[in-house]
Amino acid sequence: MKICLISFDFWHYDEYIVHKLKEKGIEATHINIGAFTHKNNKERLKNTFSKVFLGKNLKHAKRQNFIIESLKKIGRQDQILVINPESIEERVHVEIRKHTDRNMAYLYDSMSRNPAEHILHFFDTVFSFEDEDVKKFGFEKITNYNYLAHCPADKQNPKLDLFYITSHDKNRINRLNLLITQLADLKIKFEVIIAGKKGWKNKLSQLIDPKNATILKFKRKNICHTQLPKYYKNSKVILDLMRENQTGLSFRIFEAMALEKKIITDNEEIKKKDFYNPNNILVLNEDFSNIERSFFETGYEKLPEDIYQKYTLDNWVNTVFKLEK
Repeated sequence: MKICLISFDFWHYDEYIVHKLKEKGIEATHINIGAFTHKNNKERLKNTFSKVFLGKNLKHAKRQNFIIESLKKIGRQDQILVINPESIEERVHVEIRKHTDRNMAYLYDSMSRNPAEHILHFFDTVFSFEDEDVKKFGFEKITNYNYLAHCPADKQNPKLDLFYITSHDKNRINRLNLLITQLADLKIKFEVIIAGKKGWKNKLSQLIDPKNATILKFKRKNICHTQLPKYYKNSKVILDLMRENQTGLSFRIFEAMALEKKIITDNEEIKKKDFYNPNNILVLNEDFSNIERSFFETGYEKLPEDIYQKYTLDNWVNTVFKLEK
């Protein structure tokens, strides 16, 4: 069987899908749009000039052509999965459709955040983790997946009580201010890493209450996905704050599952899940006033094995690509 994954793999989650397919003996190919770069400095300067003076991003067009050229090289596929297809032009979707009998899409974002109505007709199946989108558009419901190897809590020695990593986001920073204030009297060891471009540090710093600024660390580059487990293992609890217009569960929930970490989240939807356990997951109320020190002092309660396996990447791949289990 030949399967192709097409995506802009910014956070490197998608490559785990390809590796898992290959483990199963499948001829899997990843067309990673994000891996396409300019050949040299001359092309880079040309693109900069075009964006500034002509309003055209030449790199975007080349990335679209890169998809078509890559498809021609690998030939017809049994299945193709496109992740976040709204970033791909319609002319390219026409070519993708020609290369397979089963063309699928997986939406990492909600339709309200990244509308994709204009290209949905190219797909046989569209998967989404947003309940509202599933109901409104008739998508197939699926969550994100646990891609990490299981690491029991008793094999770790965390120094922090709570850890959070996020990209620059004004809405999240405002909620962080409120949360840090609630944690102040509990003497919680709390660390936050905010990753983004240099200019964002000054803008976000203005939103932070000065007395809360000491727990924040700014990084210009995103932390490599292979390094994330190291940060998570050093904390008893992982914080998860929702993006605006999105209620689907983030990868952070499943990373915590693999590492047997407790979660503090503002996502009410998590209470509907079969793995929800109030001893492991604290759902914040509106003013974040329901945090108690005791949540950090009790241990993680292991999930039943069948529920844990349900959210593994292995099960996700079997489900999406209809493989034998």
